Amino acid sequence: MTVVNYLKELSTMEGISGREDRIRDYMEEELKKYCDEVFVDKFGNLIAKKGNTGKKIMIAAHMDEIGLMVKYIDDKGFLKFVKIGGINDQMLLNQKVVVHTDKGDIIGVLGSKPPHKMKEEERNKLMKSEFMFIDIGAKNKEDAINMGVEIGSWISFKTEFDVLGNNRITGKAFDDRAGCAVLLDVAKKLKDMELNCQLYLVGTVQEEVGLKGAKTSAFGISPDVAFALDVTICGDHPGITMEDAAVEMGKGPVFGIVDAAGRGLIAHPKVITMVKEVSKKYDIPVQYEVGDGGTTDATSIQLTQDGVPTGVISVPSRYIHTPVEMIDIEDLEKTSDLMLKCVVDLNNYFE
Repeated sequence: MTVVNYLKELSTMEGISGREDRIRDYMEEELKKYCDEVFVDKFGNLIAKKGNTGKKIMIAAHMDEIGLMVKYIDDKGFLKFVKIGGINDQMLLNQKVVVHTDKGDIIGVLGSKPPHKMKEEERNKLMKSEFMFIDIGAKNKEDAINMGVEIGSWISFKTEFDVLGNNRITGKAFDDRAGCAVLLDVAKKLKDMELNCQLYLVGTVQEEVGLKGAKTSAFGISPDVAFALDVTICGDHPGITMEDAAVEMGKGPVFGIVDAAGRGLIAHPKVITMVKEVSKKYDIPVQYEVGDGGTTDATSIQLTQDGVPTGVISVPSRYIHTPVEMIDIEDLEKTSDLMLKCVVDLNNYFE
């Protein structure tokens, strides 16, 4: 199984924040092949451990994806919803979705008032999610309930994993199934290696709604150094500039020096030095990022107990938080290489 194969498997699974079970079950079975110990903590984080002596290094990738949840079923059987995670209303309209119920999965479509029946001033306004609904083909409320829908039914986006030109792939939930794929790939490559550290590989829950799983898992592990694996925004396509996001697809993994203008992660100097020297030693191209937007699990991890030297390594991605996220396969592979070498050389920087 290659890192790309892992991503394909993980991307086509569903698991919004708080409903990561399918992803966790798959990753648990894989990690049991490569690690000494695998368990699920009380909050739902998946934790795998390899090695029993030396410094503790934690590598975290969040298992959850953005999605929706049913909040109301109207008399005609249409579903109203809330957004789980950061979703731009503009990308929602006319998407296909999957409503997950105890009776099975149901396909639905996101609908709204037809543009043909809108007034001129309505057509020129962004359609807000509060005016959208999900149509599952139900005849009425009772029919929808009989199909298995209830308040709290969770909803994911329905999309395919596809290969595009020039070694690029597209699909849903690359944020952060790309990180999860790298985590599994690193575990596989380390299977027969003797480590001089204690490695904790963590699939975290509920990152998209507040970095929650990273906080609880890091507290339990109390690592000496940590990395978050994630994706980050590219500035190499229309509608954005390199000045806004100085990251390009095909140029290698990205190390985040600062995100959220310092309100989030400020990478530890030792971690910065390690990444720079490891990338040079093993000839792995790395891009460096100072961001003023979002943040990652690294923010929660670095603030655990008396503090943890932390960094974030990301795969460059276009169209994050949509069902058509895009990455370059070589970037994904190089991200795995960089993370692997950081583990192998850990004791050169953290004794």
